[in-house]
Amino acid sequence: MTPAPGHELDGRRPTAGALAPRSRTATNELLALARDGGWTMGAWFRLLCAASRRSVEQALIRPRPFLEVTALHLLLAGMAGRRGRTWISVSWTLAVTHLGLLEDRRSLGPANALTLSRANLPAVGHLLGGWVPALALASDFIDGKLARATGTESSFGQYADFLADTAMWTWFGLRHETSRTVQLAALAAWVAPAAVVLSRSLLLGRMVDVPRRWWFRPAATVQLILAARAAIRRYHDNAPL
Repeated sequence: MTPAPGHELDGRRPTAGALAPRSRTATNELLALARDGGWTMGAWFRLLCAASRRSVEQALIRPRPFLEVTALHLLLAGMAGRRGRTWISVSWTLAVTHLGLLEDRRSLGPANALTLSRANLPAVGHLLGGWVPALALASDFIDGKLARATGTESSFGQYADFLADTAMWTWFGLRHETSRTVQLAALAAWVAPAAVVLSRSLLLGRMVDVPRRWWFRPAATVQLILAARAAIRRYHDNAPL
């Protein structure tokens, strides 16, 4: 698990050291296994085994969040149909293997459930039509407000939030955006920062945080551009001749 470059719209932005101490220590230990092993196949295998063992332990410690995540994804899988189930399976795997980021939380909570639902909008998008961008923006705003109002903010929510935005808007940009420039902007806003953070974390064998400034939010800007362009296209498509 690597640090996310930060959430944009709802204020749940990880800052330096934002990941809870126990989760950060565990992640650094996992990364050190690969670094100290010289990034050989054996070192990667040991990292994978240790990460899998910790994920299982954390799921056993937190049976309620595990069941909540599983129930939510089963519901989404039923809505998605066969073509969206691979996407939902990946989402479920990422969620249940990072339950340790909930730390002392004993429930997934409504805010995290909303975030995970947003991550799976691409899988159920065929049922929502042109409402996907609007629903993504609305849930992006609401989940952070809801987490703060209910006192359920967590590192799990921060990271799930970033990954949900990355998945949703990268998919939407590549699938529905007609401008190559805007598509590249979407990749630059989410995929590029995640790739940089991941590569540096692996190289150094410890988690690396990306400093974020409240006045510089390129991902939020790209979200709004993608949603606005989608709304304009929808208007023109439905406009009377």
